[in-house]
Amino acid sequence: MGKRIKGEIASRLSSFHYAYVILAVSIFTVMASLGYGRFGYTVILPSMKEALDLNYTQMGLLASGNFIGYLLFALTGGVLAVRYGPRLVVSFSLLVTGAAMLFTGLSNTFYAAFIFRVITGIGSGGSNIPVMGLASSWFKGNRRGMATGLMVGGSGLGLLSTGYLVPRILTGYQGVGWRYSWFVLGGLVIVVAAAAYLLLRNHPKEKSLNALGSNLKEKEEVSVFLNSHTEKNTAVLFSLKQVCTEKYLWILAAVYSLFGFSYIIYSTFFIAYLVNGRGLQETAAGNLWSLVGIISIFSGFLWGTVSDYFGREKTLGVVFLLQSVSFGVMGGAQNHPGFLLSSMLFGLTAWSIPGIMAALCGDTMGPRGAPAALGFITLGFGIGQVFAPWISGLLVDFTANFSLPFFVASLTSFFGAAMSFVLRRKNVQEYTG
Repeated sequence: MGKRIKGEIASRLSSFHYAYVILAVSIFTVMASLGYGRFGYTVILPSMKEALDLNYTQMGLLASGNFIGYLLFALTGGVLAVRYGPRLVVSFSLLVTGAAMLFTGLSNTFYAAFIFRVITGIGSGGSNIPVMGLASSWFKGNRRGMATGLMVGGSGLGLLSTGYLVPRILTGYQGVGWRYSWFVLGGLVIVVAAAAYLLLRNHPKEKSLNALGSNLKEKEEVSVFLNSHTEKNTAVLFSLKQVCTEKYLWILAAVYSLFGFSYIIYSTFFIAYLVNGRGLQETAAGNLWSLVGIISIFSGFLWGTVSDYFGREKTLGVVFLLQSVSFGVMGGAQNHPGFLLSSMLFGLTAWSIPGIMAALCGDTMGPRGAPAALGFITLGFGIGQVFAPWISGLLVDFTANFSLPFFVASLTSFFGAAMSFVLRRKNVQEYTG
């Protein structure tokens, strides 16, 4: 009996694919780099505004600073991942993110906070993009949308935990709670950096495996895993050439920029709008943000799986339409039912577009070119994010109308839906060494 039980346990362990470890670490990496590094600012923003005496334009510029850093490292992070491997790039970038967040908590002026938000963005770009690219190496095409969808759910975990934790820190440490919030979140990011270094692997070959979902009769994909210095340089040159000359990626980048512009208005000013524009208590607004986080955890998985079966482009269009409704409802709502409906719609779709975009890059460029392709289209995403918070802050300061930016976001998302429905993709010949 004992031998039989031990045999069953050994059999189950041997059938466990390391791709699931990669998936779990990737989810926490996204939680740290975006859920804390980017969206932690959403909950801390109102208290930080009071402490540093910021206007809405400066509030928007602090968010834009984070996205400037992300944009600067969008393509670079993907290319470095091709050259040095995602594991090293991701873990080091997370360390940078956590350290910059700690220093953000020490800031006493707008300019100091802006510098550290830029550095936080650099670290976020250097960790998020390469870790998303790992899905193309560890998961076959019929599992890729599911995997990237679960990965982006890490942002939802970040929203859930910050929406619950930060308002309580702010209440418990009046006046300096925003500083302690940055310290706590930054420390957690550093812990995830250590886990990423210990557990991530660049390719299934390092575990003598094929990608999850591979047919055993298929030719092993390890032939695309390049080890020598010369081959890695060739891969870098290939990635740069391919992503810059593929027209479909340029169009995809334009569509991604519309998502970056629209969703970041909503997510950056969500708490500030409800607290300062609609009179909610920070705890009540934080609870709604946590609700967004809870629902959004599986949004990427849901729509990523839908895209596996019904097509990436059509799924993108549907998601954009739902987000357009969410943003418009938030801008026009005057009471809690409207805020709740908007929150639920956004949570349902929140991280689906990044997941679908990552899957599209893998579909188009293959495992080797996927990180660089994702980095390239993220340039468009980043451009949208850089300008949206600043423009939104200006609109609020000059019109005193906090609803206007949400209506702008709704219209932008509608254009994204229109473009998505007419997208047509062709596969690109990938580099095989």
